[in-house]
Amino acid sequence: MTESLRAIQRQLGAEFEEDATVSTSFGNDAAALQAARSGVTICDRSHWGRIELLGRDRLSFLHNQSTNDFKRLKPGDGCDTVFVTSTARTIDLATAYVLEDSVLVMVSPNRHKHLLQWLDRYIFFGDQVTLTDLTDQTSTFSLIGSESSALLKQLGIDSPASIYGSHHLVTLAGQAVRIAVGSGLALEGYTLITDRAAAADLWKLLTDAGAIPLGDRAWERLRIEQGRPAPDHELTEDYNPLEAGLWQTISFDKGCYIGQETIARLDTYKGVKQQLWGIRLKGSVTTGTPITVGAEKVGTLTSLTETEQGAFGLAYIRTKAGGAGLHVKVGETEGDIVDVPFVTRDRISDRP
Repeated sequence: MTESLRAIQRQLGAEFEEDATVSTSFGNDAAALQAARSGVTICDRSHWGRIELLGRDRLSFLHNQSTNDFKRLKPGDGCDTVFVTSTARTIDLATAYVLEDSVLVMVSPNRHKHLLQWLDRYIFFGDQVTLTDLTDQTSTFSLIGSESSALLKQLGIDSPASIYGSHHLVTLAGQAVRIAVGSGLALEGYTLITDRAAAADLWKLLTDAGAIPLGDRAWERLRIEQGRPAPDHELTEDYNPLEAGLWQTISFDKGCYIGQETIARLDTYKGVKQQLWGIRLKGSVTTGTPITVGAEKVGTLTSLTETEQGAFGLAYIRTKAGGAGLHVKVGETEGDIVDVPFVTRDRISDRP
């Protein structure tokens, strides 16, 4: 974060923990959460990683190293994809934007260095692919909420096409800004990427236009309520993308890629043994707490947040135990399993 951006955010009430690169809160969590649901809020996601791929083999490389179909994408397109191990265990959920001569991949916080090293291992002699870490050179903001398009229109910017991941370059605050469809959650919105030097001016322009700043603590609450899986919580080597409810990121027809055999086998033989769900709790418990029905363990709590209605979490539940509506015990408290909007549970082509 630049000092100029930090100073502008402090003027808006930003609170920073020691060594934090983004604001924990703006002292307005309730208002910001409401704006995300029925207005427009802005969240600084500059601590998320951004990796650029150059070279003529960039699309085929990503095609072979992650779950989605990159060979169908053209400049201006984008998609979510998952990087997995050879046994289809999750490494990270990422979003890729295809440009004319490059691909920009946005990855979770604290994952860009690991992914750069992991991807570099698969660049072989003759591959025309170059990886560059742009995290410290760029900034990313998310506009979240049903009024996001209206705010952009107010600034004289036509929203990108409605297709998720589609993007184009515009001028805002006198700077080049890439605007992409998708807020990072199952809520309306856009992702904006610009040079780090332009971040302060862009933030001021958007907040002056009415976007309410939302801190990282409120983002984490939204993430859990929405059901977006995160590294070290729902995305670990204990789980695969089908279990994590990331079916929308997977191409089942594109052929070979790392982890493809395992994913295809799980799909063909209906082998998804556990699934990610939301859980409404009567009291607060520690993540990692086993979930039981009677004397039988049926799952594990992976994330937890506090809401106005009480504690809410994410949990993996054994498929045979049930799903939405299941009443469970989590440690010394009770809870009910509910659906969450970010999660999908079948192939896109199979949906009505």
